[in-house]
Amino acid sequence: MTEKIKIGISTCPNDTFAFHALLNHKIPTDGIEFEFELMDVEELNLKLLDGCFDVAKASFHAAVYMTREVSVLSSGSALGFGVGPLLLSAQNRTDPNDTILDDQGRTVEPLVGCPGKHTTATLLYKLFYPQRGRLSQMIFSDIMPKLLSQKIDFGVCIHEGRFTYQDEGLGCVADLGTLWEQKTQLPLPLGGILVRKRLGAEKMSRVQRLVRQSIEYGLAHRDETVATMSQHAQEFSEEVLFAHVDTYVNDWTLELGELGEKSLQQLAQLTMEMEGREFPAFDIVK
Repeated sequence: MTEKIKIGISTCPNDTFAFHALLNHKIPTDGIEFEFELMDVEELNLKLLDGCFDVAKASFHAAVYMTREVSVLSSGSALGFGVGPLLLSAQNRTDPNDTILDDQGRTVEPLVGCPGKHTTATLLYKLFYPQRGRLSQMIFSDIMPKLLSQKIDFGVCIHEGRFTYQDEGLGCVADLGTLWEQKTQLPLPLGGILVRKRLGAEKMSRVQRLVRQSIEYGLAHRDETVATMSQHAQEFSEEVLFAHVDTYVNDWTLELGELGEKSLQQLAQLTMEMEGREFPAFDIVK
């Protein structure tokens, strides 16, 4: 008997690469029928918080708030060294703490575009630039255009824009991932695949196994994944697509391992310190 599972993943190339095999029925699914929805990562965060998915990619920042209801799959995560979001500026500004003049000549704090309240990128900005600037949450793909049109003063850039911002004439104020690495000496945990505990241990283990097999299939059939990635990407250059994959799909994507799990717990600890409250520790499905 086929069991249906509602699953959400982001449109970014590392996710469509990792799930290419499952999206296109390239591997047996052990009696599970995945019903996919693809969307922006903050949309995924919000829908998962609302209980809309059985399985979903989500920011690890958002995951901290859901540890009572979800576990983290050992496979499918985006984390590592040199993978962090970038704080960008279009007008050679170097410090979000500086005040600026608005259209009426009034002194105001700069406006900082962030890719969603629950994203790890926003958490990092708040961690390293506490109370600096006015935060404006928006879809990640709107951040660079709004910087270029001077509708925002700074922007926290994620996904493909990390590899193309210089071509757009934007400047990098800070690499938030580097700041994380300097603070923790750990790889940066951006997001991972969360699964509802209500599915039960046996089904969660099956999903974990299938996600790992899908990643392994993509790694073994790189060229085959291009069409799937291009269908959903913001940038269509194969060079950019695979730069994204090679940055965000690594050994920790196949399996979190001890260091990956330590990174998650460190992120949770920093979130709890900022929030002033405690959450249960992450459960990992291996």
